[in-house]
Parts: sequence; structure tokens; C-alpha cells
Amino acid sequence: MSKKVAFITLGCKVNQYESNGMAQKFLEKGYKVVEHTEKADIYVVNTCTVTNISDRKSRQMLRRVKEINKDSIVIAVGCYVQVAKQDVEKIPEIDLCLGNDEKANIVDFAEKYIKDKIKEVPMQDVLKSKEFVDFGEVVFTEKTRAVVKIQDGCDRYCSYCIIPYARGRVRSRNPENIIEEIKEIVKKDIKEVVITGIHIASYGKDFKNGYKLIDLLEEINKIEGLERIRLGSIEPLLINEEFISRLKKLDKMCPHFHLSLQSGCDETLKRMNRRYTTEEFKNIVKIIRNNYSDAMLTTDVIVGFPGETEEEFENTYKFLKEIKFYKIHVFKYSQRKGTKAAVMPNQIDGNIKEERSKKIIELSDSIQEEYNKSYIGKEIEVLFEEEKGEIYKGHTKNYILAYCKTNENLNNKIVKVVCKKAYINHLECVINNK
Repeated sequence: MSKKVAFITLGCKVNQYESNGMAQKFLEKGYKVVEHTEKADIYVVNTCTVTNISDRKSRQMLRRVKEINKDSIVIAVGCYVQVAKQDVEKIPEIDLCLGNDEKANIVDFAEKYIKDKIKEVPMQDVLKSKEFVDFGEVVFTEKTRAVVKIQDGCDRYCSYCIIPYARGRVRSRNPENIIEEIKEIVKKDIKEVVITGIHIASYGKDFKNGYKLIDLLEEINKIEGLERIRLGSIEPLLINEEFISRLKKLDKMCPHFHLSLQSGCDETLKRMNRRYTTEEFKNIVKIIRNNYSDAMLTTDVIVGFPGETEEEFENTYKFLKEIKFYKIHVFKYSQRKGTKAAVMPNQIDGNIKEERSKKIIELSDSIQEEYNKSYIGKEIEVLFEEEKGEIYKGHTKNYILAYCKTNENLNNKIVKVVCKKAYINHLECVINNK
């Protein structure tokens, strides 16, 4: 019988992609990939360290998996290991620790441990890494949309963020490898790819030939059989008239833009070391909406950043109300050891963070519901990705969640439906049988 391996993935889409890549490496060596709730020989916990809560969740999962099979091998990989290896190694349930640059060789390290109990794996200092670590063509995915990683690292050093220390400098992936991977993904009848990375706006920054993200997207758009291209989170300053004028010519691009705002107050943005003003951000939104009538904008906002006064918070609230993002992901500021913000004066009380978070979530819900109600009676195209009984779930091109009850098989199909009802989080639709 083949050995079984299970994955627990915490954090971002880059981690999701890398877990897929590691799973594929194990499959190629004859292992069977199972759910992490099942008994497995090896458990891989792909950790996240973006907040202290992420660290805690990573530790909890690393301890918990051994309960399923006390004889299993537990491998901790990823960002939390990269920035806190000495702390992670103290967790008794862990057998092996690997940083981010070691992920692509996980099977070799695992088998060395099984054979010779070699526990010490030298970990690359990612701040010195100059080359993109390529997993090869990652076609393993359990979903009808595939995540494709195009770059690693970030050079922005926002004052609250530990990620540059966990991921290192910007390293871009060879465009030919990306194109080949997507062509292989399309052969599996996957219709949508999500372009992801740690800071995808920086793609090509380390190339000497001037090749940029928009050049890559134009090449991806030519791939036969691919129906949709979706961008992951993007740096707002990527967007200008030239970028959008080229982007809107690409018929496969999804008009969904996740622009990380973080604050709607200029003073707070300065302390965060974000490199734009609210006025510049407003102009970026204007460029998008002038070119895409159906553009859906989502964002991230941090409340309770050190020194955020009531007035600064109100400025953020008013700005969010004015921009009308479809969805606002709200994060209560969490002190992250090793960042500049962790030692800033005027740290905000937890109760105040909670109040501010609730206020923005309420605003987000009301705007989202208003947007969704505007679709009642309209025809929309949905790529259906999941089924439960006769209920199919999927997303529109601009990333609105839609449900459809039918006895037809809609799985992995792009279907025209009509919205009949709208709720905060989804649309209720019927197939358009015109």
C-alpha cells in the first residue's frame, strides 16, 4: 500500500499553490494524498505568520494532527517556520522543519528523515535568495479554478508587515514556465486561473528586459481553452491609464480588483509606510470604473493601527463609504514582533479595535447587499464550482457568489442564469432557458 500524506494549509493563496506543488511532488513518488482529518503517515502543515493569531493557529494545527495518528511524521513548513524556527522546533509533536525555499524538495527531506532520522535541515536565508524557487508545472488542484504563482517576495516593508522577512526580496518566475503550466492546467478542463504571488505588481522588477505583469497577462490571454483570468490582491499603484488600457483589451480578464487600501486616512497611511495618498487611491478607482462598467472592487483595512485617533478612524470610515467597495476585509491590528509598528507609541485598546471593526463590517455588509440587489432580474454568467445535493455554487466574472437549484449537472460549467433574489453574501439564481 502507498503511504498517505495530508496537508493543512493556513494563510494566503500562495500557500495554497505551494501546498498543491508539494502534494504533486508526493504523488509523483507514489504517495496518496488524503484529507487532513484522515489517518496519514505524514502531515504537512503549511504555516502562516502574517499576524500573531496566524502563529497561534499554526501552533495549534501542528500539535493537533499528531492526535489523529501518534506514529505519523509531522512536517512544519512555510512562513512561521521561516521567521521563528527556534520557537517552532520546541513544539514536541514536530519531526521536521522546512522554510519557504525548502518546500520544493520536501519529499527528499521527508524520506531522509524516514530512512536516517535526519532532522536538521539547513534553512536558506530568504533575504539572500535571488532566484524564484520553481515547483515545475503544478497541475494538482482539488478545485475547478487553479491558483498559479508567478512571483515571490516583497520589497515594500510596510511598518506592520513581517512578510518581507518570511519571503525575501522580489523574485519573478520565468514567463515561459508560467505559460506552460497554465496550458497543462487547461488540459484538465479547468476554466479559470487565479494569478497570485506575494506582491504581483512587482512581477518582472528583477528582469533586465523590461517584461512586466501586463506583458505576462497578454500572453496568458492567448491560451486556447482558458476562459477566465483572475488577479489576486494587487498593489494600488500598479493601476494607471496605460495598464488599464491594455488590460481591458483582454477578453478573459475578470473585472474583479482586490486593492489593498489598509487605511482611508493619509496620516495613518504614512505611519504604515504605504506609498500612496487617499487622493491617489481615489484616482486609481476612477480609472478602473471609467474603463469597466461592471468592475467589482474589494479591499483590506486594518483598524486600530498604533496612533489611530477617533478622527483618523472616521476619515477611513468616510473614505470607505465614498468608494463603496463591494467587500471590505477588516483586520484588527495585531502587534507583530520584528516590525516597526510593534514598537510604535499609542497602541490601541482591544475594545476600541473591536468597536471599529464592527462598524466597518456593518458598512461592508450594507454596501454588499445593495450591490447584490441591483442584480435582481439581470442575466449573469456563472462558473459553477461546487455542488451540494441540487444546489450549485459558483462565481460571476466579477466575483459575486451565486447559488442555483437544479437537477441539471452544472459542475465546472459556465452557465447563463437570472438572479431572482439577493442576500448580503450571495445571489439566488435560476437557469435562463431563453
